[in-house]
Amino acid sequence: MVSKKTYSRLLRPPERSFFLFGMRGVGKSTWAKQCFSGSPTFDLLDEGLFQGYLRDPRLFGRELLQFQPGQWVVVDEVQRMPTLLNEVHRFIEGHGLRFVLLGSSARKLKQAGTNLLAGRALRRIMFPLLPGELGQDFDLDEVLRFGSLPIIWQEDAKQEVLDAYVQMYLKQEIQAEALVRNLPGFSRFLPVAALFHGQVLNVTGLARDAGVARTTVTGYLDILADTHLAWLLPAYEGRLRVKERKHPKLYWVDPGVVRAVKREFHPPSELERGPLLEGWVATVLKAYGEPGCGVGLQHDGLFYWAPAQGGTEVDFLVQRGKEFLAIEVKAKETLSPRDFKGLQTIVELDAVRRRIMVFLGQRPFKTEDGIEALPVQEFLGEIEAQRI
Repeated sequence: MVSKKTYSRLLRPPERSFFLFGMRGVGKSTWAKQCFSGSPTFDLLDEGLFQGYLRDPRLFGRELLQFQPGQWVVVDEVQRMPTLLNEVHRFIEGHGLRFVLLGSSARKLKQAGTNLLAGRALRRIMFPLLPGELGQDFDLDEVLRFGSLPIIWQEDAKQEVLDAYVQMYLKQEIQAEALVRNLPGFSRFLPVAALFHGQVLNVTGLARDAGVARTTVTGYLDILADTHLAWLLPAYEGRLRVKERKHPKLYWVDPGVVRAVKREFHPPSELERGPLLEGWVATVLKAYGEPGCGVGLQHDGLFYWAPAQGGTEVDFLVQRGKEFLAIEVKAKETLSPRDFKGLQTIVELDAVRRRIMVFLGQRPFKTEDGIEALPVQEFLGEIEAQRI
């Protein structure tokens, strides 16, 4: 059997206890084994261990007594048993232990009424493999077609594994954890929500097409966010001369997963590549902006910009203090003048220090009014060199 390649992740662990969340199969456990090799690990997917703690919750605390102050302890799948956080809290405060708390969802932790240790543990998010982690193996076409989840990226039969992943998500994340009462309704909702990838969210339309109540859809969207499959990008609400939209845009975190939910495994069509590329850039911006990523793309806010009138839009508006970076994404090799309309209009917004067009061409250039057109690799280079 050929061993699979292990990719070095950009995420760096903090010095104090922390939660690490991320979608199932994103590589949290593998990362923890690499970073905390030799540390005691409690894997709550181990059914024997899980049942033992169910019978006697105090057993976990008695086992922690054997460890020295300052020692790291890894608890995997912590969302399966939120009550253990009471002991985690006690041993952070009274015994000086440090915990790595891995989970695919914070939903059950929040539902159980826990306060996520009231600030005693930091929060980190792991995303699918990023270009800086894939290195020479990065292939944009492959990423847009199959995504970059480690559980799928290294498989030869990516289509089959992606298809199985969606079923695993429904069974292990949704059904087993009882996150919804109506599993058939949630199953109908998923492919409809996938159609809204990269679009302004219309909850009423989504509910109608999925055949469920509007309030139910709102809850389902929360589940996608809590399980880190998708997230909402808010509209920027600054004071411009026209009224901004108020509805957020929906982005799925991984292009392979959003396609698998729709059961689309063929090479993306030209029409499909637009939202896929835009969604992938959204994930890159969000991931590289997370604390602990080590790239330095920290920001105070990430938005999209689209006045209600005029039909112009800019895909992403990155805020740092009082300054803004505007980014537009086009899945095109050749750009036309009308492609720059949004970036030209956004000069109405004060303090936009840089305007960037990300596209699929080979050579960068700059327009007469200062817009930078950067091929994908050039754009990634700017981020990794911390020039953005």
